[in-house]
Amino acid sequence: MIATNDALDVLKIRSDFPILSRPVHGKPLVYLDNAATAQKPRAVLEAMESFYEHYNSNVHRAVHELSARATREYEAAREKVARFINASAGREIVFTRGTTESVNLVAQSWGRSRVKSGDEILITHMEHHSNIVPWQMLCEAVGATLKVAPILDSGELDMGVYEGLLTSRTKLVAVTHVSNVLGTVNPVKEIISLAHAAGAVAFVDGAQAAPHRKIDVRDLGADFYAFSGHKLFGPTGIGVLYGKASLLEEMPPWQGGGDMIEKVTFAKTTYNEIPAKFEAGTPHIAGAIGLGAAVDYVTSVGLDRIEAYERNLLSEAMNHLRTVPGLRVIGEAPGKAAVISFLLEGAHPQDLGTLLDRQGVAVRTGHHCAMPLMERYGVTATTRASFAFYNTQKEADAFVQAILKARDILKE
Repeated sequence: MIATNDALDVLKIRSDFPILSRPVHGKPLVYLDNAATAQKPRAVLEAMESFYEHYNSNVHRAVHELSARATREYEAAREKVARFINASAGREIVFTRGTTESVNLVAQSWGRSRVKSGDEILITHMEHHSNIVPWQMLCEAVGATLKVAPILDSGELDMGVYEGLLTSRTKLVAVTHVSNVLGTVNPVKEIISLAHAAGAVAFVDGAQAAPHRKIDVRDLGADFYAFSGHKLFGPTGIGVLYGKASLLEEMPPWQGGGDMIEKVTFAKTTYNEIPAKFEAGTPHIAGAIGLGAAVDYVTSVGLDRIEAYERNLLSEAMNHLRTVPGLRVIGEAPGKAAVISFLLEGAHPQDLGTLLDRQGVAVRTGHHCAMPLMERYGVTATTRASFAFYNTQKEADAFVQAILKARDILKE
């Protein structure tokens, strides 16, 4: 467990993450690609290893001891997630492969049964492709219209225009909690309230929020909330869809198969209760158990302390970056999360990313699965650094120094 005083013991935290001690190209690893995927603490690795070594078995289907224990641990992980986001009950938590699958589940199940020709779905200009394409596909299939709320140059959602776009035809609002490119923290509680006032359902993409700030889905009023395990310092291939029980109960199954059924005959199949209705087949058992361990770990550190620490780290990094000649930060909304997308004059993002990697600094380059957002700012790609609570001020300094060195190399 992590000490509970206000200051994070970052060196202790770093010792819990084995990969952070490895070198890259003979340099200490400075891992600043956390928005893409975060590293895993030893507690997560050990929880998954323990499952495979000591009680590997399928869940829900057998009476033998291994299966009984696997089922207990799998369902215990569901309850941990429910408490983590303050869901009303574990049955409101559906395990998926990740945020992307969660969006598609809602689009195909809730959307196909609720959205009709002439209806509207409202998203924002800062969405990840995963919160654009499934809604486009739904609109194309049923004859609905996809509308987009614009953003300001600072990266903030234009709330006045957003509210004006809500009409009686709006059936769903889908919005990111935290932008994976800009770091913008959207006022989702207000966004949801306005959506509900217009009679719409609200879906929140929380992939970039859940690892870095406290989430309370009941306080937010979210109808659906989704996030991924691998960004929450847990395994890949596991994610969460929270849905209000009243909505999940009305929705048809998305996939058919084992465990999502109550009774099967050749004439008719009846379906299991939620959440089993949406978890056809053998689930990612080890992934769910690992996610439960990640939730335990992050909870022991404290989301409020994580958010405060990362905010300070971001502030220091931004202050240093502003001294770099020719560097332009994309998105500087007040209160943004610890994500920095930027351009360096005379340097293509891919070239810059390669030069940073040679110095041991891992960043992301490209369009970050947000091509419409890139177009909004008149660019095709950026370099992105994204911080986590195991990053240090020393690493932030090394990141800036690596940019300066890369800039000198590119000038030669």
